[in-house]
Amino acid sequence: AEITEKLEEGVLIWIKQIRQVLVESEQIRREADDIGPSAELEYWKARMSSFNSLLDEIKSSRVKKIISILQAARSKTLKQWKELDGKVTIAANEAKDNVRYLYTLDKFFGPLAEASPVTMMEHVPSLMNTVCMIYCTSPYYNTSEHMTSLLLKITNQMINTCKKYLCEG
Repeated sequence: AEITEKLEEGVLIWIKQIRQVLVESEQIRREADDIGPSAELEYWKARMSSFNSLLDEIKSSRVKKIISILQAARSKTLKQWKELDGKVTIAANEAKDNVRYLYTLDKFFGPLAEASPVTMMEHVPSLMNTVCMIYCTSPYYNTSEHMTSLLLKITNQMINTCKKYLCEG
């Protein structure tokens, strides 16, 4: 019983730490007003990386052993643990999926940043078709918040490209 208590204490600490990571990941991002769309991809790549390492830790043999001991002891902490395990899995899947979809836009980010306003306009129809495809097919990214954030960043990039063109021209 003493071992079970010690293991439960450890699991409760993990639960608290994982909850903190989840809470922080849900907080509103503070970003510069003129940030471009490649920042969106970088954000989701970083998020994918952190949730994947958290998932690797949760699935490690050490953690699995502790959880199986607590299952055998019918520990009350397991309900919270399973719930968090599920939330981390969802967050990792969301990040992975968003990265996969945002990579389809990556090929437009260079031309958007480097082109003249005229050549930039040639890329806009394909870019918008790809954004539309993401909105229609992505299970996670198709929320108004995500789309607004992405379109805002694309617009910022277009404005920055035009400013640069005017200042250099």
